[in-house]
Amino acid sequence: MHNSSPPLIPTRPYLVRAMYEWIIDNDCTPFIVADAMDEGARVPRAYVNEGKIVFNIAPTAVKNLNLGNERIIFSARFNGAPTQVSLPIESILAIYMKENGAGMGFQAESESLSAAAEQEDILEATHEESPKEKPKGKKESPPTPGKPSRPTLRIVK
Repeated sequence: MHNSSPPLIPTRPYLVRAMYEWIIDNDCTPFIVADAMDEGARVPRAYVNEGKIVFNIAPTAVKNLNLGNERIIFSARFNGAPTQVSLPIESILAIYMKENGAGMGFQAESESLSAAAEQEDILEATHEESPKEKPKGKKESPPTPGKPSRPTLRIVK
């Protein structure tokens, strides 16, 4: 695609910070789920389950929490031992309230990259297609009633 605008900053760090603040403002406990197999993840391996790890990141559970644009960094005690945890923002799979599960999940980075690449390929193919290349004899049908004619946003829990 020939787009001259600079690449956008990812939204994930902003959404994680917003959800964290919302959870704390509601006097609840923020938990994050991370992909512990991400090569940049520095986590206590003894607590990894099926390639994922869950952390309580409430102010009472961690010290020096930094929800940065590139990494989430904090110090916590695991089995009594102080441990420095460092997670690439792309490894964050979800942030939610312990009390009721309300929160937000994210696609694994590899899935979202391949989906974005597929979408870009489709857009390029559509952009390169000219009206003369459309098959003859087929009429474009009007949108079906009750069916959206363009992409829609849906809430996924």
